[in-house]
Amino acid sequence: MSERNIGVAIEIPEPFGQTLVDKRRAVGDLQAEKVPAHVTLLPPTAIEDADLPAVCDHLEKAATSLSDFTMILRGTGTFRPVSEVVFVVVAAGIAECELLESRVRSEILYQDLRFNYHPHVTIAHDVPTAALDRAFEDLAQFEARFVVDSFFLYTCGKDGVWRKEREFKLGVSAAN
Repeated sequence: MSERNIGVAIEIPEPFGQTLVDKRRAVGDLQAEKVPAHVTLLPPTAIEDADLPAVCDHLEKAATSLSDFTMILRGTGTFRPVSEVVFVVVAAGIAECELLESRVRSEILYQDLRFNYHPHVTIAHDVPTAALDRAFEDLAQFEARFVVDSFFLYTCGKDGVWRKEREFKLGVSAAN
């Protein structure tokens, strides 16, 4: 059996996405080259290739269960000292992210999480303390507002780069 690593996330649109990737790169986080700016709905998860159609059907069902919503990103936060992470805060759209996450991480994709779900956009992870502090301070005034009308299934390649595989539109069935 062949397997792949997938993730499900809300993409941060341009120009905001590139700004956040650039900041991540500037503080020395090597994941900047491999992971687009996003809000996770399902963390990296191994699935059998044969299960991909059922996973896509499940994600389609999750997508159609919620309509478009406005997301506001504002300021920074951190998980320190529990985890060496600095992130941009989801200031509006939290409840919608929580609903989507619970619907995505159910049935065929159910898994226990190490930490409670907390929607955010990582901008520095496992870098030196000074770099974490710089990311926290540099984006403290960051603000972005945009409409979330879809989420994406990502696949991690052998090179460690996460690539979009399929988009799922909110509130819209593929059958329509």
